[in-house]
Amino acid sequence: MTPASNAGAPTDVVLNFPDNRLLIDLCGEFDKNLTQIEAALQVKIIRRGNELALVGEMQPTADAAQVLQQLYERLEKGKDLETGDIDGVIRMRQSVQGTGVRDGDQIEMFKGGGMEIRTRKKTVEPRTVTQGKFVQHLFEEELVFGLGPAGTGKTYLAVAVAVSMFIDGLVDKIILSRPAVEAGERLGFLPGDMKDKVDPYMQPLYDALNDFLPGKQLAKLIEEKQIEIAPLAFMRGRTLSNAFVVLDEAQNATTMQMKMFLTRLGEGSRMAITGDTSQIDLPRGVKSGLVEAETVLRDVKGIGFVKFKAEDVVRHPMVAKIIKAYDANSDRNG
Repeated sequence: MTPASNAGAPTDVVLNFPDNRLLIDLCGEFDKNLTQIEAALQVKIIRRGNELALVGEMQPTADAAQVLQQLYERLEKGKDLETGDIDGVIRMRQSVQGTGVRDGDQIEMFKGGGMEIRTRKKTVEPRTVTQGKFVQHLFEEELVFGLGPAGTGKTYLAVAVAVSMFIDGLVDKIILSRPAVEAGERLGFLPGDMKDKVDPYMQPLYDALNDFLPGKQLAKLIEEKQIEIAPLAFMRGRTLSNAFVVLDEAQNATTMQMKMFLTRLGEGSRMAITGDTSQIDLPRGVKSGLVEAETVLRDVKGIGFVKFKAEDVVRHPMVAKIIKAYDANSDRNG
């Protein structure tokens, strides 16, 4: 597609898209994709034949033109175009505004295949710059901490990278763990065997795996213990070699548990630690091992730390607004 000049008309930018079939996909059913871009970037998009005219202020129309071009290129590569994909491209565009970095330097790394995470069922792509940094660290570092609010994709991306590396033969197994803090002494009163008692607390990890692996294959891998999902307490005494290990909800690990877990790292393994230090469920007076690890390990070479913010929330837009409101209230109350 090429921008077309339109001197004298009230439009700022006119884009020409040669493939009408792809243009239909770009616009979406009842032009819903265009409506999404208009609302996010405060521009008006007018469809005329195989052209899209963008009306608005200079910067928003320039941004909208770049977003449309990137989405069209995505379609040219045979990729699907969903609401989340559009949101991701817009977020990337907005993230570089005012940073002093050329657009291409940050955007380019997300356009190609370098930041794609390929699994059996789907290809996952970062939708914010911070998500991109996190994925990059997961592929490059042996130990990575992802810290930030719920809904930012920390655990989802970590499990996706784990599955991708397992499929590619870079690790022999996947181990996913969480502290079962909510269970506490009540665990013994729940019905069923230990697996039945613990599984409700592990369910988010099962949900992520089900997104990336076919059901029968996942069941077989779990049965053969090539994929393990277990509470943090079950990690004691083990050395985890040639594995991709994910500790989720790490803010609920005590200092002793965190040290125990981190020292399980064996040869050929990777670890991803994810958590939200604003959502600690430990008893009053018990210090979070994640909070301490952030302080103690911050300057250790080879350990990656990535901090997510409300702007990185990729769930319903209202979730980001809720997090921002709580953060603002916390700041006011000191």
